[in-house]
Amino acid sequence: MKSQEYSTPDGFYYTRDHEWLKVEGDVCRIGVTDYAQKSLHEVVFVDLPKLGKVSRAESLGTVESVKAVSDYFAPVSGEVVEVNEALENRPDLINLSPYGDGWIAIIKPSALEAELVELMNSKVYSEFLRSLTAK
Repeated sequence: MKSQEYSTPDGFYYTRDHEWLKVEGDVCRIGVTDYAQKSLHEVVFVDLPKLGKVSRAESLGTVESVKAVSDYFAPVSGEVVEVNEALENRPDLINLSPYGDGWIAIIKPSALEAELVELMNSKVYSEFLRSLTAK
């Protein structure tokens, strides 16, 4: 049986908890991965993070689906400077476009270079997913 394929675009960084991060100048856009949204199934609510300071691996909020509630975590330390308010009325954007319109927040990082080494690139994350789905 062939394992399900998950989108892992280049130019993004990934966590073991299935969050993604994209560096955009001096800020980072974050969200949950294609693997995470497919695992959750139909997303019905997103608890958006509060603006302000965050530490790497700190829970920022939850994503709720018809099947489960799952925490999502800050992939880097810094300050949440913007949230995707469109998710309040359209939480399904996470399912429709996890790396696009379904982004969750923008963080101004405080130690980006030091923390990026802790994250996976798309190739390593794809291998990580294969190891999970092979079990």
